[in-house]
Parts: sequence; C-alpha cells; structure tokens
Amino acid sequence: MKKIILLFISSLMIGLISCTPDDSDDSDEDGNWVKLSDYEGDTRTGAVSFVIDGLAYVGLGSDGDDYLQDFWRYDAGRNFWEEVAPFPGVGRISAVAFSTGGKGYVGTGFNDELETEELADFWEYDPNSNAWTEVASFEGTARYSAVAFSLNGQGYVGTGFDGSFLKDFWRYDPATDTWTQSLSLFGSKRESAFAFVLDGKAFVGSGLNNNQFLYDFWAYDPEADTWLDFSIEDDDNDYFDEFIDAMERFDAVAFVMDDIAYITTGENGSYLSDVISFDPFSQIWDEDYTEFEGRARGGAISFVIDGQGYVTTGRSASQRHDDIWAWRPNEEYEEFD
Repeated sequence: MKKIILLFISSLMIGLISCTPDDSDDSDEDGNWVKLSDYEGDTRTGAVSFVIDGLAYVGLGSDGDDYLQDFWRYDAGRNFWEEVAPFPGVGRISAVAFSTGGKGYVGTGFNDELETEELADFWEYDPNSNAWTEVASFEGTARYSAVAFSLNGQGYVGTGFDGSFLKDFWRYDPATDTWTQSLSLFGSKRESAFAFVLDGKAFVGSGLNNNQFLYDFWAYDPEADTWLDFSIEDDDNDYFDEFIDAMERFDAVAFVMDDIAYITTGENGSYLSDVISFDPFSQIWDEDYTEFEGRARGGAISFVIDGQGYVTTGRSASQRHDDIWAWRPNEEYEEFD
C-alpha cells in the first residue's frame, strides 16, 4: 500500500477532528441540497475541477492509497458522468485548476512519492480533442494548496505552501504560453484558502498561516491592478460574527450563484457543513441557511454549471467521498431528496 501523507496541517489537527455530521433541524433555514448521481471515479480528497461549455471536469486527488490521474466529465443536464482522457502528469493532491478560452488548465500540487514532493508542471486540456498538452511550467516556486482563478482570459495562481507559506501571484497568458508575476496578495501569507470570481474581481479568504486561522478577506481588481480589503474588523458590525465564521476554516469550497458567493465545508478543528453567503454589492454576510446535507468534510471541490452550484468529493477523517450535491438556496428544505 502506498503511503499518502496528508497536508501537515490536517495531520496536526486530526486528533480534534469530529466526523459526525450536524444533526440539527434545518427546517427553519433557507435553501435545500439535492443529492445527484454519485461521482463515478473512486472516492477521493484533494481533487480539482474546472468547467468548459457547461460541462464540469473533475479529477486527480487521493483515494487514501494512491495518487489518482483519472478525469471525469459531468453533464448536469443528463446527470451523467463520463470518463475522459486521464491526466498525463503524475498523480497528485492539492493542485489547482482553472478554465479559459474553452480549455482547462491544471498544475502544481503534492506527491510524496517523488524526490521533490511539491510540483510546478502545468497541463492544458482540450475537450474537442480529449487530449492533454504540457504547457509552460508555473514560474513561481513549486507548491501545493494554492488558489487559482481566471479573469479577462488569463489564469492566476497564488498563495500556497512550498515549505513556507506564500502570498505571491502569477498570471498565465494562454495565447503566449507565458507566466508573469502579478501583484502579491496584500494580506497574510496562506495555504488552503478559498477563492471565487464575482463582479469582475477575484476574492480570496480564509486559510492558514503558521497553524493560525486568518481573518482577512481581499478582492483583486485587475483593471486597477490592486487588492481591495473586504475584511470586517469591527465587532460592532452587524455581520461580524458571520464574517468570522466564514473565514475561520481551511480546505473549504466557494462558488457563485446569481451574484452571491456561498462558502461551505472545510475544517477548523472539526469538519464543517455550515453555509455562509456573501453579497459584494451590499457587503452582507448571511449564515441562516440549511447546512450542507452530505457528511461534513474538508478537501471537497465545487463548480457551477448554468448558474447551479455543486459540491462533491472530499474527506471526513479517514473516509473519502464520491457523493455530489446541488445547492438550491431559494427552495424550501426537504429532508429526503
């Protein structure tokens, strides 16, 4: 059996992890989770996902024994998974992925079976040919547990861990296959943060730095080439508690539906299943939602297809998952769906 070394942070905290889901009554909360057709690959944690033309692609990660290389495409309209070409690089956990220009990009990550455990290689997936092509390697240091997003046709990769915590960002131009150093995150160095794009800006928050939770929240504005501070530091603010609850986690997922960001799952000494929303226009934080109805977990992935958000895979202690759930914030809670 191959030995998989989990992120060192998780290893330090594993004794505190509770793998029992929240049994509270969600009937008075807003929103409903609907279970769909299970992910057809092996159960896993530390996977990646990207979306191209209304189809989601999910792969990599670990099943607890092996680093995985398979990739699967999800057609939400048919609730159907189909295997596509496997990733040709080495298997890995805690990589990053983004899509732009009709292609998907995957790189960085961690594999302790290699002499150099942190990775910097990058690969492009073309859905038309169902083929992967290696592109220019990431020019920052090899790392894992970074974040990635795309803005204005270019990909961005930053933060993470390379033996030290990081806050640098790099921009990838697929037209020239080149990386250029971008403006570093203004806040703390971090790994295992969340990121999402909303209103033409990329938001980055949560994560860990030197085993400490982080309570700063930033948005990158590519037009002004600056980071904007969306943190709440005043405990008299009406949304201070909700903001703190959203930030106090790592290995969470975040996705956007109808100009509202939703943050769920992750770890903070226990596995989490709460759902917290953020409206960047009103700057309102809200956690009065039905909790994630799958088992509480960290290391999951999320994606959005045609305005619908999904959460799948992840880990609860030694158990890894393959269930997929759709989040419907405007529906009433139903226990058995």
